[in-house]
Amino acid sequence: MRKRPWAWPGVLAMALMASASPGTASAQTSFIRQGFEAAWARQPEQRSAALRHEAAAAHRAAADRWTPEPPSLDLSARTDRYNRNEGVREYDASVAIPLWLPGERARAQASASSDASAVDARLAAAQWRLAAEVREAYWTLQRAGSEQQLAARRLANARQLADDVTRRVRAGDLARADSHQAEGTVAAAEAAVAEAEVGRLQAATAWKALTGLPEPALEAPARHESRPPASLAEDIHPLLRELTSKAEVARTQRDLAGVQTRANPELTIGAVRERDGLGERFGQSVVLGIRVPLGRSSASDSKIATASAELVEAETQLTLEAQRTRAQVDAAQATLRSLEAVQASAERRAVLARESRGFFEKSFRLGESDLPTRLRTELETFEAERQAARSRLDVDAAVSKLRQALGLLPD
Repeated sequence: MRKRPWAWPGVLAMALMASASPGTASAQTSFIRQGFEAAWARQPEQRSAALRHEAAAAHRAAADRWTPEPPSLDLSARTDRYNRNEGVREYDASVAIPLWLPGERARAQASASSDASAVDARLAAAQWRLAAEVREAYWTLQRAGSEQQLAARRLANARQLADDVTRRVRAGDLARADSHQAEGTVAAAEAAVAEAEVGRLQAATAWKALTGLPEPALEAPARHESRPPASLAEDIHPLLRELTSKAEVARTQRDLAGVQTRANPELTIGAVRERDGLGERFGQSVVLGIRVPLGRSSASDSKIATASAELVEAETQLTLEAQRTRAQVDAAQATLRSLEAVQASAERRAVLARESRGFFEKSFRLGESDLPTRLRTELETFEAERQAARSRLDVDAAVSKLRQALGLLPD
């Protein structure tokens, strides 16, 4: 099985928290999930993810080295060949090894670890934001498709009624004015079908521009996404994880800048081979030295102040977003409960309207009711079915919105 590029531990934890409804999740959520995966494959964040992970790994490797910078080799030679030429020779070879400042290596490793975590957190947040766009495009398309189906059904019923009225006008049972009323109903239904087609085409274009996938079929009224958990897990919410990692990066950078107050000292190890004149033997000696910079670096104060400011901003933003996220979750849960109550009422109204239409359709054929009553009943039935279809989609969309507020990706 091919591993998806976005399935790291945080996302897996989100998926485990979402318990799928039996028998509905696999078929009913395929388009949302496939649309999200297709859209993510087109995003610049996904295409640059591997390089960002490589950069984080390189940062970690640099912090794990025994020296802050690679050693340097120093070679020099001294001779009097071009002036006195008395045979004075001196050859020096030394290696300068930079040394970590006290506590610098541990803080550099902490900074590298926080950078690596921040890369994953930023990618998770980018996926979460993209999921909101995919869900919005999907439900807009589903609503447009439902409107088109209902408009087509209304047109079919209007045409059937107009044909019935035309036959009865020819038979002398109804007046010609009734035929005009029926044809006017057909014309209104045809206009509604055209408007619904325009809305569906616009929604399909937006879906394809986002995902690159063709328009999905209108799914049967059912749960398109599984019911999410009732509580908010702030530790895995992508937005809050991103802000937490941002604050951690600022904190580790501030700590690192706090110890990088001067340039790194250097340890020098070398050898000298020399003679003072012709005929003398070369003497050899070993050189050991250390270079310690004095004074405080002016750049360290700027780094500390900048990192401290970023830390304060990140922590403040994290607090605000945590409060806003909890409020959004509460609002999404309340909205879902309200829409479920609306759906129950709309379904009951649609059932009653269909039954009433059957009664008036029979009485109209028997001549016991007039055409305006029959047309009014047909319109009321259409509006009831439209409200019921909308309420079903609204409930399913509210489930998606609640999952989005909880920080869960499409399942």
